[in-house]
Amino acid sequence: MTSSPPWCCTTCRTGRAPLAELRRVLRPGGRLIASVDHPCRATRCFRPGTDYFATCERTEEWTFGGQSVPMRFWHRPLPAMISAFTKAGFRIAAIDEPLPAPDTPRELRPPTSARADILCFIFFVLEAD
Repeated sequence: MTSSPPWCCTTCRTGRAPLAELRRVLRPGGRLIASVDHPCRATRCFRPGTDYFATCERTEEWTFGGQSVPMRFWHRPLPAMISAFTKAGFRIAAIDEPLPAPDTPRELRPPTSARADILCFIFFVLEAD
């Protein structure tokens, strides 16, 4: 099973219910590959003065079909994400912070001085216990 942004658990405060349901439908040994907002994306790297370790709500305006819609997300620090996954009955098999592929065209790559800009997502490979 694969979950991509916006991760189902970023839209509710605790994420417990969605994670419990995902775990329920996976067979023991089944895998969930989750792509979530990198925890640095919503904090100091991009919004000075914010507390990395605080679980907090943020709202962004997204445009769909020419209409602006407020989208609500919850920032969680990495330890809170790990705890949520393990409490839901998952074992973390891998965590990855992917970089652009070496053959990515220059016009699609972030400027070298903005290397933190590439930390948009973090990937978890989770296995059902």
